[in-house]
Amino acid sequence: MSVHKEERHYEVVVVGGGMAGVCAAIASARKGVRTAIVQNRSMFGGNASSEIRMHIVGANAHGSKKNLGETGILLEILLENKRRNPYASFPVFDSVIWEKVHFQENLDAYLNTDMDDVIMDGKKVAAIVGHQNTTETEFTIYGDIFVDATGHGTLATMGGAAGRMGSEGRDEFHEPDAPTEPNQDTMGNTLMFSAVDRGEPVKFIRPDWAYQYSEEDLKYREHGNSIGSHMEGGQLTKFEEGSGRLPHFSNVDSGYWWIELGGQYDDIIRDGEVIRDELLKCVYGVWDHLKNVGDHGVENLDLDWVGIVPGYRESRRIEGDYLLNENDVLENRIFPDAVAYGGWQMDEHVRGGIRDLDKIPSRILNFNGCYTIPWRCYYAKDLENVMLAGRDISTSKMAYGSTRVMGTCSVGGQAVGTAAAMAVKYRCTPREIGEHIMELQQQLLRDDCYIPGFRNEDPLDYARSAKVSASACTGKNVPENVLNGVARPVQEESNCWEAPIGEEGASISLDFGKKLVLQQVQLTFDTNLTREIMPSMTRNVRNRQVKGLPEELVCDYDIRFYREGKEVICKEIRGNYQRLNRIVVDNVICDRLTVTVYKAYGIDRARIFEIRTY
Repeated sequence: MSVHKEERHYEVVVVGGGMAGVCAAIASARKGVRTAIVQNRSMFGGNASSEIRMHIVGANAHGSKKNLGETGILLEILLENKRRNPYASFPVFDSVIWEKVHFQENLDAYLNTDMDDVIMDGKKVAAIVGHQNTTETEFTIYGDIFVDATGHGTLATMGGAAGRMGSEGRDEFHEPDAPTEPNQDTMGNTLMFSAVDRGEPVKFIRPDWAYQYSEEDLKYREHGNSIGSHMEGGQLTKFEEGSGRLPHFSNVDSGYWWIELGGQYDDIIRDGEVIRDELLKCVYGVWDHLKNVGDHGVENLDLDWVGIVPGYRESRRIEGDYLLNENDVLENRIFPDAVAYGGWQMDEHVRGGIRDLDKIPSRILNFNGCYTIPWRCYYAKDLENVMLAGRDISTSKMAYGSTRVMGTCSVGGQAVGTAAAMAVKYRCTPREIGEHIMELQQQLLRDDCYIPGFRNEDPLDYARSAKVSASACTGKNVPENVLNGVARPVQEESNCWEAPIGEEGASISLDFGKKLVLQQVQLTFDTNLTREIMPSMTRNVRNRQVKGLPEELVCDYDIRFYREGKEVICKEIRGNYQRLNRIVVDNVICDRLTVTVYKAYGIDRARIFEIRTY
């Protein structure tokens, strides 16, 4: 029986279905561009999927940096999950991500499809060839723009792009914490596990093939129930929210990030199967230690799940026109062509992972604030139509220690997907997107992405020239804040309007001073960008989250449109669960509108960051 063969044609093709690829594909499709996403697994989400079960961290670094949580498509997905999956089941989270992709107009998904080859046309990728094992179909998928969201930079590498693995020497970028000489070391892969309380003692019999660990072996690996900052002298320091110091969370019933291997192997990609097998021996050895060596309070715990797909931290990085480096991170640099941001503290894991038991497993380089990532890091310099999304973007090893986390990868993915659609629109190369960078930045801001140092300057937004008033406000949370162009707190500026919700609600009005024809009102609410809402296996992470939707989020509100003092239409919104709301109206002629908030999920105040009108 021969394999069935088909050709498909798209404008944008995203290869890789982790969180970066998902956000890129959705962003592209929402701009009206025919888009495909090709994923070699049976589910989307990558490291955040139920195959691996890593929580999505980002610039707010587990709440150690205030108000730096990611927004845009990633937050939209997390809020949808929070509404429907309150106990943070990873398999249910899989379906939430699948739903966002599957029902997105202009987006076709190819799950279980391995990219086997690329077809080149000079310096351009003309098509990829993929085999879908569930249908025994070989797809040749043509596109105008390709997005490499593979993690390993596989697409770009197959197309001939230059890449890097390991660390640059200190002199190349004058990075203060880089090694003196270059090396090929990488951070390792991890297999996670989880356990359940059976309500009675449960024995664990160590498989003969599993390793064994003493308490002395694990003296630098925290494996109890704890919350603290990083290890110093073998001890956890106290964690304080907003301190800027990366916290460490640990529970005995879920896997440890430090069960990692790969950094000392010759090639972390080619040796992936061997590393997985070794990791299984380590996971079962650590569980044997918890159950059978000393008293770790796990008598009633039963090993319930062990991952079989390792989560990759690091492999190949593709070279763009600029390599973000440690100095950019430490200086909180704002680039003129910034399209995304990061804030996770730079971390550098020991080369041998769990085999380097005499060393603290990670060196944490704390820094205050956040930095931007320029557009020049998001495309392959050697190829004419390949963009980069995820951990394979153009950075040095030092900067990569911060940019690699999924929250940062996701907002970068949304920027890339938006830019890909723009490249189709202008029929330009990824490099030439730089000529349209202001348009890209303003579109990202409109789509609730954050770019530090930039604000709403959209000439199509009627609200920017309106006069604003409100029924009341608290402190410096004045109504004018909703028009200042910044849709989140930044340092000491709240950038929001806040007012107590009375019996008649809390109201804010925009007076346009003339009649306008409106088609859309866009509202941005507060979801508390310090507190995390992602699924996590770690109980100490989940316990710090609210069980339902964010308490600050507006639930019920109305928008009333007025013309010459008379109400012409009212839109009633009940049960809102998203930060970004776009209310579509049918060419309403009005000169004023009023938003009245009646209820938030957990507080007695209305909080709005931004109002836009189009």
